Amino acid sequence: MDTNDLVLSRLIKASRPSVWRAWTEPKLLVQWFCPRPWTTELRAFELRPGGGFHTLMRGPDGGESDNPGCFLEVVERERLVFTSQLGAGWRPQTAWLPMTAEITLSDEGAHTRYTARVMHPDRATRDQHEKLGFYDGWNLCITQLEEVALTLR
Repeated sequence: MDTNDLVLSRLIKASRPSVWRAWTEPKLLVQWFCPRPWTTELRAFELRPGGGFHTLMRGPDGGESDNPGCFLEVVERERLVFTSQLGAGWRPQTAWLPMTAEITLSDEGAHTRYTARVMHPDRATRDQHEKLGFYDGWNLCITQLEEVALTLR
């Protein structure tokens, strides 16, 4: 692991196919993708390399977090990689928080090992992301993801 990475690894008590569905079906993704009571609007979700992945998160106080990006890699039920540094069609863009996230899923018994590695261009950006609440926020979202995945068959 690079020192500019933030990493979370959790065991989710749902099957890998269910976790994959919760991540890749837009109507399910918006249910867990940001910490409640914030909500997620999907402005683009083209699940393929080079496809747009654009979320707009809204808080109950009117705050917003606009996050346009791009999928870099999609391996069915195993791996998703996306970045804020490219938009749809590999178009370079300037991101307020430059990062690339790698999500990996693997079987662990009847459950799913969920690992998120979030790579940053430098230590200052990594530290900024951590101070913004990376561990608390992403862990809460993983818990919400698990709740959604457990409802699926």
